[in-house]
Amino acid sequence: MKSSLLSVWTAAFFLTLFSQCVSGKDCVCDLKSSCHPFPMEKLDSIRTSANQCRKSITSTQITEVDVLMLGVQRRLEQLEESVSVLENEDDGDLYGAVSLRIIELELAEILQFTGKLNKTINFHKWLSESTATELRNMTEGMKELESFDLSLVVSKQRENQRIKRELNECQHELQATPQPPTPRPRRCPQGQLVNVTGPRTYALTQYGTSYPYGAWGKDPKPAPGKENTYWLVALTSSSAFANYVRHYSSLSTILVGVGPVDTVISSSNPTTNTIIGPNVVQYGDALYYGCYNTPSVCRFNISTRSVTNAPLPQNSGFNNKFPFGHLDATYIYTDLDFTTDESGVWVVYTAPDNFGNVILSEVIEGSPPSLGQTWRTSLHKRTATNTFVACGVLYATRFLDKQTEEIFYSFDTETKEERYDLKIHIKKMQTNIQSLNYNPRDRMLYAYSDAYIISYDAVFQ
Repeated sequence: MKSSLLSVWTAAFFLTLFSQCVSGKDCVCDLKSSCHPFPMEKLDSIRTSANQCRKSITSTQITEVDVLMLGVQRRLEQLEESVSVLENEDDGDLYGAVSLRIIELELAEILQFTGKLNKTINFHKWLSESTATELRNMTEGMKELESFDLSLVVSKQRENQRIKRELNECQHELQATPQPPTPRPRRCPQGQLVNVTGPRTYALTQYGTSYPYGAWGKDPKPAPGKENTYWLVALTSSSAFANYVRHYSSLSTILVGVGPVDTVISSSNPTTNTIIGPNVVQYGDALYYGCYNTPSVCRFNISTRSVTNAPLPQNSGFNNKFPFGHLDATYIYTDLDFTTDESGVWVVYTAPDNFGNVILSEVIEGSPPSLGQTWRTSLHKRTATNTFVACGVLYATRFLDKQTEEIFYSFDTETKEERYDLKIHIKKMQTNIQSLNYNPRDRMLYAYSDAYIISYDAVFQ
């Protein structure tokens, strides 16, 4: 910055030179400048202030309040649990004193964290105010220094940067996701899927990082009174099996992991009719999933806690024969993928007689359920990482890198048109996405990614 501004000042420095020679003596020159000398001391002062500002704000300070808030939250949850234990004790005051002492210690910890949190917030407030003042002073100082730029070098550089940004934006628009064909008015009045934005929510489940495989979401056809309920299935046995579904009353409760209600499918795990694989969905107050150790569609009625099933066509792949995957890994036991859209439930699978290519079938509601119309595609199942259906169109994703998943394929069940050129990118927060499902009720995608639950907005044409 110093050399740049100094060269600007030198280029704009107008000189007046007067010379005079005296006979027999050296020439004497009188040099006069038409402008004030460049204030180098002021530039050095601004550079020093900028360096001090950068050193005073660290990444640790930015996250410090969040860490303390999380600590207070966890201790409040523990305090609530301890108070509940004390209320339920009926032992003739035998253990009451012990419980009260535990509560007293927990309260002391909460007060200690709260005090530290208040001090940190006050310090951050002071730091923000002082930094804002420094930035204003530096901005005014730089404007003053810019007045020495008589050749307008800085303003031209700024204009060049603006033009470069506009060129980059223009290039990005040219390389953006191509517009899909004309939307079908009957099944998808909002148009075709053109983009995925977000993530909108991103949180670790109540299980922590223990179970990397699972699924979550909202019921697109909820039972009365359950419109705001969220469901969660974590594969708690060998990252492959589960025997219960967990429900939360709201988005906030599932994000912080409080107040879950578990509905058990079977008392043992794994066994007949329990869940295999992460590609699970809930629709119409029933859970649809792959049945343990059998090529069948299982339907678990959450209200009656009864299981019925429908067999897939003969020789359909199961037990990790045709999983999703990419070059570096496969997603175990993803032979069956269940998904929902505006019309109901679908199941994605494959079979050797279709050369491992994706087969899509409608799942007809009922007890037991049954398979409806079926479509065969040219998409090889192992080349995809996930599938979902929106407005009767099957979409498939693939692994680009650790930061990006790409929706690259679509199959229209109405026109039977296949496309491999969508290039719709999904920003990942973790390396892998084990399950992905579309909810037509809120037009969102729900992803389970390496033990994290994430949601995205689906943008239609």
